[in-house]
Order: sequence, then C-alpha cells, then structure tokens
Amino acid sequence: MTGMLASVNSLQEAKLALTMDVDIIDLKQPSLGALGALEIDLIKTIVADIAGACPVSATIGDLPMQPDSVFNAVDAMVNTGVDYVKIGFFPGGDWLGTLQKLHSQAETWQQYRHTGLIAVLFADTHPDLAILSTLKNHGFSGVMLDTMNKQKGSLTQLMTSTAIAQFVKLAKHQHLLCGLAGSLRIEDIAQLLPYQPDYLGFRGALCSRHDRTAQLNQAAILGIKQAMDPATV
Repeated sequence: MTGMLASVNSLQEAKLALTMDVDIIDLKQPSLGALGALEIDLIKTIVADIAGACPVSATIGDLPMQPDSVFNAVDAMVNTGVDYVKIGFFPGGDWLGTLQKLHSQAETWQQYRHTGLIAVLFADTHPDLAILSTLKNHGFSGVMLDTMNKQKGSLTQLMTSTAIAQFVKLAKHQHLLCGLAGSLRIEDIAQLLPYQPDYLGFRGALCSRHDRTAQLNQAAILGIKQAMDPATV
C-alpha cells in the first residue's frame, strides 16, 4: 500500500506528524528552496526525539551537482542518524562524477549507518528516466519524482499520466523505493494511487492556507490521510 510522507521543518511539526501516524517524516526547510536543508543540530534533535518510531528522511539542500560538495553534505547528513538522505539532481553539474563519488561510500552508509540514498528528480526539468538504472548501480535505495519550481503547479499538471506511470514502472523494475511528490493536492491522490508508488509526499497540502512555508495543520493532515486510505481514519 502507498504510504504518506509528510515534510516538516521543526521538532514541533515532527511531533505532530508522528502523532498523526504518517509513514515517513521528511525533514526540510521549504523557505530555502525545493529541497532546502534544516540545520544539522536540529535534525539530530528530531531524530533523537523520534527515536525510531517512524522512518525519517532529510534533504541536503539545493546544491549544484558537484561531487565533493554533495558528498560532504550527504556524509554530514548520514551522521545525524536519519534513515534516508534525499539528494536533488538539479540541471547541470557533474551527475556521473557525483554518482561515482557517492558510490564509494553508499554501501558503507547502508551497512553500518543503516542509511539509504534517495535521488530526487524534477519533473519540470524533463529528466531522462534512463538515469534510474544508473542510480541502482551506484548504490541508491530509491528515487523520487518531485517538482523544482513550486509556482508552476503540481506534479500531475507538469507531467503526463503516461510519463508518471512509466517512472513508477521503471523504478520498481530497478527495485528502487519509489516516491511521487511536487505540490501534490488532495485531488491528485486518486490519480496517483493506481500507479502504486511506495509513497506520496506532501508539504503544502498539509499546511494552513496550502502555503508550504506555513505551519502544518492537523485537519489538513487528516484530510490527506483519509483521501489516501479512508479505512484508516
């Protein structure tokens, strides 16, 4: 069954998400970009407070695809104790060099720190989905389809149903954890669930006034949970 990922930017929001029984708590700072990162010390505090009660992912920030800078950011994030580190594959830069640099440590991070790497591709940059086989070969645990420019609309407005379905199919073929996100609205859920991604990711739809930089709203979270699985609410 498809799980629910909720992005949070504070300990208070993380505690709320935990009480609402979301499937993955995702740590990021929406005011700093598509994948804005929280401070390392705050992430450590949240991870300690969650204490394994729910899987936790965290973003490394909107970094250019330069091997050393991405590697260092991932290494620092792995040491916070999160379960997954999300890495945005932004246009330009050295994708292959970055993948090779990360591959040198991916198995160690997975085996000894129990942390998997999640690649984030952006629908509005028209990514070549052939990259999915390369991700698997370089030690990644999963891949997520998101949007970079949150003002352009939701994932379903920026990518065709056929292309989204193909992404999920290819990810599953590569045995990669598969997520869909990108300004998702409650009305997108019925369209996306039949593709059977491993999870759907939300931020704006969980916030007051659907503003991704506002605080999480309990009623909005309940609405999304009910839309995803009415039997659980």
